[in-house]
Amino acid sequence: MTQQSVEPKTSPESAGPGSRVPAGRSWLDRYFHISERGSTVARELRGGVTTFMAMAYILLLNPLILGGEDVNGHLLGQPGLITATAFAAAATTLLMGFVGKVPLALAAGLSVSGVLASQVAPSMTWPQAMGMCVIYGVVICLLVVTGLREMIMNAIPLALKHGITMGIGLFIALIGLYKAGFVHQGQATPVSLGPAGELAGWPVLIFCVTLLLIFMLQARNVPGAILIGIVVGTLVAIVINAIVDIDPKQWSSGPPELEGSAVSTPDFSLFGNVEFGGWGDVGVMTVGMIVFTLVLAGFFDAMATIIGVGTEAKLADDKGRMPGLSKALFIDGAGGVIGGVASGSGQTVFVESATGVGEGARTGLASAVTGLFFAACLFFTPLTAIVPTEVASAALVVIGAMMMQNARHVDWGDRSVAIPVFLTVVLMPFTYTITTGVAAGVIAYSAIKLAQGRAREVGAFMWGLTVIFIVFFALNPIESWLGVH
Repeated sequence: MTQQSVEPKTSPESAGPGSRVPAGRSWLDRYFHISERGSTVARELRGGVTTFMAMAYILLLNPLILGGEDVNGHLLGQPGLITATAFAAAATTLLMGFVGKVPLALAAGLSVSGVLASQVAPSMTWPQAMGMCVIYGVVICLLVVTGLREMIMNAIPLALKHGITMGIGLFIALIGLYKAGFVHQGQATPVSLGPAGELAGWPVLIFCVTLLLIFMLQARNVPGAILIGIVVGTLVAIVINAIVDIDPKQWSSGPPELEGSAVSTPDFSLFGNVEFGGWGDVGVMTVGMIVFTLVLAGFFDAMATIIGVGTEAKLADDKGRMPGLSKALFIDGAGGVIGGVASGSGQTVFVESATGVGEGARTGLASAVTGLFFAACLFFTPLTAIVPTEVASAALVVIGAMMMQNARHVDWGDRSVAIPVFLTVVLMPFTYTITTGVAAGVIAYSAIKLAQGRAREVGAFMWGLTVIFIVFFALNPIESWLGVH
């Protein structure tokens, strides 16, 4: 696909060398700087639609991940979760379009949702969990305003950043495999294939078919492969459910059937259902670790994604500077607050924004279009609810596989890198906590560097993290030794 080349620039108002800005531009062109960035309204509209199609799967996956019980056994209603997911994605993406003015779309970060579901909800109520989400968003905004975000990014070794991304990928894939019924808690083993060493039922078979279809589409570089796979998998599930006598209990989320109208009023019952405090039973140390883990989960990919997509759009220079970078980073942090208030999890920039850029998007108009599509989805909750959990779970596994691609950036021949990354990657899914993987990786990295006589390479920030994580692992034995209950 041929695209018009635009020179990098450091402000949205400055036109690149050789760019032609026509006279008598419309207010839309002037506001979004469309001509100055070498684009057209048609390209922006096409790019916005393409980005939405590439990331619309989040409307299914986020409610799937957040569909578990909290410490009191309470569940977040599925219609409310779908509305919260669509609303938060629409609000943050529109904000990025009209304020950040760059072609970046945001939605619920699956890594953040994974932390909320697996680590926060089991020890807190859902309103308290969403309160933690708001706090983490405020922390990231403060880090952006003070300039500490970039400093912290530079302090953590690149290999560990890749390890954290891969570990979260495996963690998300495990959630997908478990939700689909492909992996079960074994009878004689910790885990097993299906409930008794074999796959059982039509739904899990449909999961396998959907998973293979998405992988095949990706191998053919088909745009929107995940969304296409989910749609086809849902249609297959509807047909099979209609012609085969399947026990409704086999479907995790109920049979794939449309009940009533395809259009409904948005369910905002979860909006504003946020609590701060009441964490006495959890402990200050645990609360601190939860906030830190949420910050990590929503922290690392955002800057790299923003600059990466900006570079693809020819907006960033060779030093990573691009129009609206500070605004984009702040909006990404604010996504934690918006998502927490909506009860839809923290929002973050999606790498799928690059698909819209590939169609020619260069400005915030594309993001505005994507945001409007998410807003329209607020009224089609019944259609979204048709998708079986088994079909949506296939997309989780695919995303996990995509995140594992970071392995190619790791020097596996260097033990000081390979061992910490290995521990980070495997311990996240094996312990079902992201914090444990990060903690083990940080401690191992510092310890190996110390053993090699290269302690200075670790840096003060990493040494501080190492001490904190050592206390984290040793907290229970220390409390027992001191007689603290």
